[in-house]
Amino acid sequence: MPARGTAIRRTGGSARLLCVVTFDCAVPGERERGIRAAVAAVRVGRLVVLPTDTVYGIGATAQRAKSVAALHAAKDRTDTPSPVLIGAREDLAGLVDDLPAEAAALVDAFWPGGLTIVLRHAARLDWSLGGAPGTAGIRMPAHPVALEVLRETGPMAVSSANLHGHPPAATAAQALEQFGPAVDVYLEAGPLPGDQPSTVVTLVGSPRVLRAGVIGYESLRAVVPDILDA
Repeated sequence: MPARGTAIRRTGGSARLLCVVTFDCAVPGERERGIRAAVAAVRVGRLVVLPTDTVYGIGATAQRAKSVAALHAAKDRTDTPSPVLIGAREDLAGLVDDLPAEAAALVDAFWPGGLTIVLRHAARLDWSLGGAPGTAGIRMPAHPVALEVLRETGPMAVSSANLHGHPPAATAAQALEQFGPAVDVYLEAGPLPGDQPSTVVTLVGSPRVLRAGVIGYESLRAVVPDILDA
């Protein structure tokens, strides 16, 4: 059975009992229930915590500005844009009007994996991710739990699961300690292999590394020779 925790949220003098659910994804049946619960929560605009191949993330649907704003509020940080995670390489084509050749090469080399690519997103997308208007950092993670969720929900805004100024959570249990009832569903997959974030590369303008991470500069340069270091 999933672990349940309760918390009291007070609003305008009244109290509301909330239920927070953590699912152990190491248990096959519980993993399936957890993924269904996470997908259901995301579809109605709620927040979830899930493992990625780099760090645990707190996520919401990218399609609702209110949900992304709730994500930023939960992290107590509104000045950093949220990357968008997708569940399949093919999804990228529907999110951009023009895919640069460098992006296609980087996707072939490093997806699924720890590379976030900043691109101009399709004009039809009404995204409010917190970054430069019309752009988004997009990534396909390699973690199977994240991919199962993303293939059902579609693009999600996902940021590292930590409050501003705190280190990223190493487990869903640590994320629960920080976010509590601000998140509806926590998917626990145990400690992740490392605590480095994804490498962030922008292809808006000259190719450039915006943040160093799990994929090194020399590996990127082997694919895009003229890329600039951070």
